[in-house]
Amino acid sequence: MKMDSMATRISKTRTNNRSAARRALSAVLLAVLAVGALGAFQPARPIVILVSLDGWRHDYSHRANVPAIKALAEAGVRSEGLIPTFPTKTFPNHYTIVTGLYPQNHGIVSNTMVDPSIGPERFTMSSATARDSRWWSGEPLWVTAEKQGQRAASMFWPGSEVEIGSVRPSHWKPYQDDFPHRERVNQVLDWLRLPESERPTFITLYFSLVDTVGHNRGPESTEVLAACAELDVEIAALVEGVRALGLSSRVHYVIVSDHGMSQLSNSRIITLDDYLDMSQVQTIDGSPVIGLSPRPGSSMTNDAIVAALRGKHPRLTVYKREEMPAHLHYRTHHRIPPVIAMVDDGWTLASRPQVLGWQKDGRVLGGAHGYDTNLKSMQGLFIATGPQFRRGVVVPPVQSIHVYELMARVLGLTPAPNDGSLREIAHVLR
Repeated sequence: MKMDSMATRISKTRTNNRSAARRALSAVLLAVLAVGALGAFQPARPIVILVSLDGWRHDYSHRANVPAIKALAEAGVRSEGLIPTFPTKTFPNHYTIVTGLYPQNHGIVSNTMVDPSIGPERFTMSSATARDSRWWSGEPLWVTAEKQGQRAASMFWPGSEVEIGSVRPSHWKPYQDDFPHRERVNQVLDWLRLPESERPTFITLYFSLVDTVGHNRGPESTEVLAACAELDVEIAALVEGVRALGLSSRVHYVIVSDHGMSQLSNSRIITLDDYLDMSQVQTIDGSPVIGLSPRPGSSMTNDAIVAALRGKHPRLTVYKREEMPAHLHYRTHHRIPPVIAMVDDGWTLASRPQVLGWQKDGRVLGGAHGYDTNLKSMQGLFIATGPQFRRGVVVPPVQSIHVYELMARVLGLTPAPNDGSLREIAHVLR
């Protein structure tokens, strides 16, 4: 009996031990599975779509029939203007928006540049020079994203066709001005349809229409407002496409322009030849900011160019590079021309052959940009809408150098060194 009782107890003990072991093993397995599940679960990353409406002046949104853009502004944050960097031209400012750097620090100091250390050919927006990485410094946000494990895509943006810091966006398109607007939107939506592991979290989208019409017809024209309305339809298609994909809770729209636009007049033209022997100088870029330097082999000096122009016309200002006003942040890069001639808002600076050509063709001057950053006419567009942004808020004008820091914060990225400050734009965040 005792033996049987002992055997029974041992059997029960073994059974209990096996049950306990099974329970312990189950608990361990459940813990492992739970940890594995937690490790496999990745919170849905925020997505930023950066849209540039080139040449969209700060007041166009009020004057034009643009319900989609107004709806985005009402659902998020709208600033009273976006303050560009100098010169207020296309390439320098687009690259500032994505790097947070002043042009004197990222190297794209104008739409047209020279740099003898690279070669004799001038940098222009449409030539192969624009795809030469030696011209581009700083770190654009698509490089920041790629370096930190996220994917980026560019449906056009200055610099996006170039390998910068040995990095390109995962997806990009070579610039084609006549690329249909709806196909640009559809390409962005196609990228958003990619599987989560391949889907870009930072996407750029660019439209040039408003800038083109503004140059041709002027910012006060009905044609420029019609161009705004045309692009508003594309913005509506983008927002609806994002909604249809079920991504509205993740997407942040940052809608900007690179600069504003001023109305020109054929009665407000200053002709350089009236004061300067143009055979002795070479010019870099065009009105309203023209870089000047002595032509190789001429007896002209920088000081002589300044003396020939300074004080000769009340609407013309001339600086040596080292004399440029501090607020323009335009002194330190070697690509900045040694002499800079600038005209007042709404004025045009040209050579006599240019003026004669306009007169012969009967051309009526439309609009221009490139003027001083302090001018209200040069301020552009800034709208930020999405889960991390405040709702229904209008803020004072913001500087474009801060937009890079803002987008990096939304994406959870560590920004590269730049001239902006999150503190200066954090008030747009929730």
